Amino acid sequence: MYCSKCGAAMAEGSSFCSNCGQSFTVAAALPRAPILSGAAVAQFGGAGSAPVAAYAGYAAVPRVEYAGFWVRFLALLIDNVVMGLAFVLILIPLIFLTGLEGFIGEFHPNEDLNDAGIFMLVSLVFLVATASLLLTWLYHALMESSEWQATLGKKALGLVVTDMAGQRLSFGRSTGRHFGKIVTNLIPAFIGYIMAGFTEKKQALHDMLASCLMLRRNI
Repeated sequence: MYCSKCGAAMAEGSSFCSNCGQSFTVAAALPRAPILSGAAVAQFGGAGSAPVAAYAGYAAVPRVEYAGFWVRFLALLIDNVVMGLAFVLILIPLIFLTGLEGFIGEFHPNEDLNDAGIFMLVSLVFLVATASLLLTWLYHALMESSEWQATLGKKALGLVVTDMAGQRLSFGRSTGRHFGKIVTNLIPAFIGYIMAGFTEKKQALHDMLASCLMLRRNI
């Protein structure tokens, strides 16, 4: 399969060219012979106008629009609010089910903790950290590999996460993209995230590591 605009090779089933960004409703296989009859010929200017050949096999649509830094940042803020509320709703029942509410009620910062108190405090921190890790992973990986191809924040702003050919992510690749943020977080001054503002395809570092794109679509 080849792009009708730049001629670059395209993966089977691609919805846009990863080289020039031209998008297609159906991928084109080139070369194609022009069809100059019937509905495949467009006439311009009335009688005597030269026909413009239409090629079977594809229909060009507007160029793909990559999602930049600020719209991604706003989507992240929305997702953090959603996850914060979900975290509270999940954590409170866990605390009661594990009996930690009694320890929390007896905890006084100015008092020294005995061995049992230290153990309970460490258990509480571990519980919170584990619940947070699982929630953020499943939220991003499941939603970005779903039919939505987006979390709630991205969906609200018309964003989708795709592979380099514009296709839906698998759960495994979406998981890889999520945990790739660990590497992104290691880069000082948030440069790994700011890369989405100036790289050619508006990719943050974790997008590059997982070979993913974030695109803007009409809401």
